[in-house]
Amino acid sequence: MPPVRARGSATDRLVAFAAAPGQLPPETDSMLRLLLRDTRAVGMAGTWHPDAARVIRVARSWGEAGPGDGAPLFGDNPGPALPPPAAAFANAFLIHALEWDAVHEPAVVHAMSAVVATAQATAPLARDRSEAAMLRSIAVGVEAACLLGVAATGPLRFFRPATAGAVGAALAAGHLLGLDEPELRHALGLGVAQASGTMQAHVEGSVALPLQVGFAARAGVSAALLAAGGLEAPRNALEGPFGYFPLFDEGSLASHIDGLGERWRIGEISIKPWPCGRASHGVLEAIARVRAAHPGAEILRIEAAVPPLVMRLVGRPWREDMPASHARLCLPFLAALMLRDGHIDPRAFTPRNFADGALRKLGARLSLEQDGNPDPNALVPQRVRLTLSGGTGVELGLQAVLGSPAAPLESARHDAKIALCHALAAAARDGHQGATMAAKDQS
Repeated sequence: MPPVRARGSATDRLVAFAAAPGQLPPETDSMLRLLLRDTRAVGMAGTWHPDAARVIRVARSWGEAGPGDGAPLFGDNPGPALPPPAAAFANAFLIHALEWDAVHEPAVVHAMSAVVATAQATAPLARDRSEAAMLRSIAVGVEAACLLGVAATGPLRFFRPATAGAVGAALAAGHLLGLDEPELRHALGLGVAQASGTMQAHVEGSVALPLQVGFAARAGVSAALLAAGGLEAPRNALEGPFGYFPLFDEGSLASHIDGLGERWRIGEISIKPWPCGRASHGVLEAIARVRAAHPGAEILRIEAAVPPLVMRLVGRPWREDMPASHARLCLPFLAALMLRDGHIDPRAFTPRNFADGALRKLGARLSLEQDGNPDPNALVPQRVRLTLSGGTGVELGLQAVLGSPAAPLESARHDAKIALCHALAAAARDGHQGATMAAKDQS
C-alpha cells in the first residue's frame, strides 16, 4: 500500500490510508499471517471458556443470517450461520476470553482481537473475498487501533482494546466492503459513536472484559454497514471537542500520523506465550529463565521493580474466591504457578488452586514495587531480582519481554501453544470445557 503523505487533518490522512488499495510489504504480510494463525488459535481455545456457550447462545438469539450472508464461529458450533454483527461479537469474545491474544505493548491494545473478528464476519459481504483483501483489511484496522493507542499520552481511563478496537474494526470492515473515503470517514465516526469499554471490568476481573472486545467488533461491523447504507457521522469524531481523544484518551494523532503505509505497527505486536495479562509476563519470564539456568535450585524470593502500569494491571491481591478472569490478572497467583509448574496452563485457573495454601505461600515470595517510570503506558523496562537456595542472587533487566518482536517466541514454543489451543477446543467440543473442569476440581 502506498505511504500517506502529509495532507489535510490527521483524520483525513487516516481515512485516506484506510481507503488506499495495494499490497502489503512482504515482511508485513509474513508477520500478519503469523499473528492471524495465533489469533485464530486462541479464538478456538476460547470455546473452552465456561461462559463461551452462554455468549454464543445469546448471539444466536439475535437472529439468523440471510442467504450467503452468514459468518461462521470459532470451534464446532452447530446451528445456523449468524449475521455479521453477531458473529463478530461472539468471535471477538472467544479471542480475548483466555487473555491469550496478541498485544501491541506501546499502545496497550490487543489490536488483532476485535479487528480479526470483524474482518472475518464482514468477509461474506465483501465484493473482493480474496485472501489478499482480507489481509489488507486486517492490517488497516490493526494500524488504526495501534495508532490511537500510541497517540495516547495519559493513563488508561477506558479499556483501550475495546475503544481503539472499535475504531480499528470499523475501518477494517469499511476497507473490506470497498467504501470510499467519505464513507470510511462516516464508518470511523460511527465506530467512535459506539465505542465503549470500562476499566472497571479489568479492576474487578469481570467476564465483561472479553465481552467489551465483542462489543467493539460488533460496533465495527455495524459502523461500516451503516456507512455503506448512507448514514452519516460527525466529521471530527477523533479530535473534535467531544471526540475520541478528549473523551476516551488524552493525546493527539498529529505527531504519529506521518508515514502511514511505510511503517506498519503490525510488526511491533507481541505474541503471548502464556494465557494471562501481558503485564505479568516480565516476572514470569524471569522465573522461567532462572529455573532453566539453575535446575534443582529453589527460588526463595522474587523482587520486581516494574512500571506503574504493571502494578496497576496485575499487582492485585490473591483472593480464594477470585474468578478465573481475576486470577489471570493476579501476578502473585501467576508467579506461584510458574514456580510450581514451570509454565502457565489455562486449566490451572481452578477454585482448588485458588484455595491451595502451599501455592499461596509460593505466591508470597513475590514482592512488587513501582520503579517511578513517568510513562503511564509503559510495560517495560522491568528489573527482577531472584534469590535462590544457598543465597545466590540473580538479577535480570528486561528491556523486552518474551513474545515481543525484540524477543520473539521460538517457533517450537509457538507451535506448542497452537497445539494446546486446539486441544482445549477439542475438549470444549467434547463437553469438557472450563466450567465442567472447574466443577470437577471443586468436588
